[in-house]
Amino acid sequence: MPDRAPQPVDRQLPTEEARDLISLVRDIAQQEIVPKAAEEEDAGRFPRELFTLLSRSGLLGLPYDSEYGGGDQPYEVYLQVLEELAAARLTVGLGVSVHSLASYALAAYGTKEQQVEHLPAMLGGGLLGAYCLSEPHSGSDAAALRTKAVRDGDDWVITGTKAWITHGGIADFYTVMARTGEEGPRGITAFLVPGDAPGVSAAPPEKKMGMKGSPTAQVHFDGVRVPDARRIGEEGQGFAIALSSLDSGRLGIAACAIGVAQAALDEALAYAAQRRQFGKPIADFQGLRFMLADMATQIEAGRALYLAAARLRDAGRPFARQAAMAKLHCTDTAMRVTTDAVQILGGYGYTADFPAERYMREAKVLQIVEGTNQIQRMVIARHLVGPEGR
Repeated sequence: MPDRAPQPVDRQLPTEEARDLISLVRDIAQQEIVPKAAEEEDAGRFPRELFTLLSRSGLLGLPYDSEYGGGDQPYEVYLQVLEELAAARLTVGLGVSVHSLASYALAAYGTKEQQVEHLPAMLGGGLLGAYCLSEPHSGSDAAALRTKAVRDGDDWVITGTKAWITHGGIADFYTVMARTGEEGPRGITAFLVPGDAPGVSAAPPEKKMGMKGSPTAQVHFDGVRVPDARRIGEEGQGFAIALSSLDSGRLGIAACAIGVAQAALDEALAYAAQRRQFGKPIADFQGLRFMLADMATQIEAGRALYLAAARLRDAGRPFARQAAMAKLHCTDTAMRVTTDAVQILGGYGYTADFPAERYMREAKVLQIVEGTNQIQRMVIARHLVGPEGR
């Protein structure tokens, strides 16, 4: 089996603190994540104890304010942490990204009182979050969601079903978008729902092609009573909050995709250097060398694209178009690179003895989650030429 200790990515980081942070993440990845990744994914085991370690290490709240337990890190640093984690195991990298997405609404739109009460536990207190927007009948058309929240005195009563929820059934809190008013995007409101609230339940996890260690499930809300103090933002502001959350979340997916692609390239490089055919390493054959060169170039381009978008976000400038571009390019790159990695390993690439086939299966979902790549193209086009049907 090829050596699984490739040269680390040479990163451009803004501070010495950021360099120390990446070093910490690499140590955790090599000691705690990589050795168990294949076995736990095959068994469909979610590493909850690892997320407790990540929380204690300050890695679940990196882009948020230290006043509430966050890490005060710019997005360009946070995303590179995600990339390192996803390269070790996508279940972990994507899990951290989803937790950050679930925390975003309260961090960006909550009141001071809400933030003081809830954010410290969410960011550094060992809790795990989930984000509830999609439903069985409203995926890409998220504004058509049917889950309802009805006012009852000082409470809201939430009823409905959310679908494709990462961490569904194991999350400690859910950021839930529910309809409180008219049809369409203006009638949606955001709520922070405890995972153990009466009436919250989850269906059995979906049986997926990849990421078997990350539970994805429908979450049912059967008359769940939530106080108005857990409403995030104004009534009817939920869809705007959801879209803002997804702009940042798409950058997380882009970074995870580059992590998976980098892991696949590292695997292919190690194998090509070791495997001999016709009396020499297969890395000496020009056709294969060109494949490796193309894989590396696509990865570097994707990394530059997501970092450029992150720097716009850090500077307080609009970045929605660039986030969609990064999500589109990086996830398509992950699919191409992992497919080529399997090809380079030949028959061995198609077996579970090597991780290349797992990377390929995992890469596919990244083209789907948090807005399919067809939706990303629509978003980009709207920024370029305006909305459809003007």
